[in-house]
Amino acid sequence: MRRVAVVVLEGAKPLDVGIPAQVFTQRKSMPYTVDVCGVRPGLIAGGDGLSYHVEHGLDALERADLIFVPGTRNPDRDPPPLELTQALRTAHARGARLAAISTGAFALAETGLLDGKRATTHWHYSRILAERYPEVQVDERVLFVDEGSVLTSAGAASGIDLCLHILRKEAGMAIANHAARRLVAAPYRSGGQAQYLPQGVPAPHGERFTQTREWALRHLAEPLGIAQLAAHARVSSRTFSRRFLDETGYSPMQWIMRARVDRARELLEETNLGVDEIAATVGLGSATNLRRHFRAVLGTTPTDYRSTFSRER
Repeated sequence: MRRVAVVVLEGAKPLDVGIPAQVFTQRKSMPYTVDVCGVRPGLIAGGDGLSYHVEHGLDALERADLIFVPGTRNPDRDPPPLELTQALRTAHARGARLAAISTGAFALAETGLLDGKRATTHWHYSRILAERYPEVQVDERVLFVDEGSVLTSAGAASGIDLCLHILRKEAGMAIANHAARRLVAAPYRSGGQAQYLPQGVPAPHGERFTQTREWALRHLAEPLGIAQLAAHARVSSRTFSRRFLDETGYSPMQWIMRARVDRARELLEETNLGVDEIAATVGLGSATNLRRHFRAVLGTTPTDYRSTFSRER
């Protein structure tokens, strides 16, 4: 079991606190435990009219493998407590991963651990973050940034994307997809996807090509090109490519390739199918092709991936 700590500060945003607490909450399907803590135990006044009563202080960070810092209402006016800054540095030095949701990036930046690294935060505060911490490479365009031991995300909903991203890396595709279904969330959104769609892109019913993506996931074994996808969406290939990129952060064929690799990951985790059979099932043709894309996307081989994440092991 891996231990997760969620640090609640004065003015904490309810969604920012609740997302990691709910995603990683202990249950049979999740190899995690969660401690919600504050700088010290007791009552904490949050944002939006809510308060929190936490049982743990910063001692919870001493035993955590993954620490979340949720956003607060006024990060530009309320600096994080010095005790928290030191506790985060100490936890990071012993190997804990630190993750900020929304304006929690201000607390991480205060530690100096984001200096020289890319980071993001809610678009409304990105310029303030960049001005206050000039050593941080602030990117306001993306949903989340993974710098290995330090991760940041944009607004509250992107915290779900960040949590699912962490699950995919630490626990595998099957557990991450199960969590996504439990949350009724999209199982995969690129960290490079734009925080908000540019004005003028018509999306009156949410993501325009959701049905086409779902159709593609059911037909991965078949040849899929932009023409087929655009025909299913009933738009031109040019329009489809442009708007698909706006919605997902990927070109259509990049998305298809990632979907095939992700489906292969699930099959490696949950079945005893051979690599050749998996490659054919997901539309990558041959074991050689699967190994090449696995190496490009994940930096490992299908065999090594199976030995790491197989449920039987």
